[in-house]
Amino acid sequence: MKTFPIFLALALTAFSRASAQVTLELELGQEQFLPGETMVVATKITNRSGRPLHFGAEANWLTFNVESLDGFVVIKNADVPVSGEFDLESSQMGTKRVDIAPYFSMMRPGRYKVIATLRIKDLSAETASAPKLFDIISGAKLWTQEFGVPAASGAPEMRKFSLQQASYLNSSMRLFVQVGDVTDTRVYKTTQLGQTISFSRPEAQVDRRSVLHVLWQSGAQGFSYCQVNPAGEVVLRETYDDVNSRPRLSVNDNGDMEVVGGVKRGKPGEAPAAPAPVPVPAPPSAGK
Repeated sequence: MKTFPIFLALALTAFSRASAQVTLELELGQEQFLPGETMVVATKITNRSGRPLHFGAEANWLTFNVESLDGFVVIKNADVPVSGEFDLESSQMGTKRVDIAPYFSMMRPGRYKVIATLRIKDLSAETASAPKLFDIISGAKLWTQEFGVPAASGAPEMRKFSLQQASYLNSSMRLFVQVGDVTDTRVYKTTQLGQTISFSRPEAQVDRRSVLHVLWQSGAQGFSYCQVNPAGEVVLRETYDDVNSRPRLSVNDNGDMEVVGGVKRGKPGEAPAAPAPVPVPAPPSAGK
């Protein structure tokens, strides 16, 4: 009957020793996220053991767990893959960054915490980080449209594009695109498109390839344009200035979507278009 208390005491002693020798700290780039938005956790590992340590050889050397502070269960879709082996000398710190959003179902707005657990094979021990708190918030929906994703066989899978506005704490208003299922029970990806004017109404069109085209006012005279594929990834970004005419979306004679009006702004490092040469009149003929 005394075996279990002794085993537990030894386990706690090993955990305490590992926590002192190797520390684990989590950082997030922001404190608020929309459901499905990229959530990169920076895990900082500091080796104070007095000897070199090797990490990353085992599949579960670094694991993550997300819990809701509101009491409901957060469904884990899959283990978070953390690849890449490396060595840390004593007194060195290493950082692993991984997007945990695809691996946990965090659809419900509320307060959450993420905890990382590090297994240290060289010390036959493990240690856990302090919880890192964050919020899942709701955005204001501006526009939605269903679209089909072609399948290898059978009927296409139906998904839905949504444009949403949200601001983080005291930051400026941002425009997001979200790709989810048509039942609003699953979000595949949420991507921030950029800053927007709160009173501006974005233009949105889905083309024949199920690519979303979005044009919105992002400044006093500036307009931003993005193309988003069915996976929620931005495949093209451009900026236009409201010069002489306001930019707008239009379908050309080939049935393709394009921006007409305004003046396209050159990208950094992109050479401006050369002006058309001015015709020079021919010299008068001799004797005239």
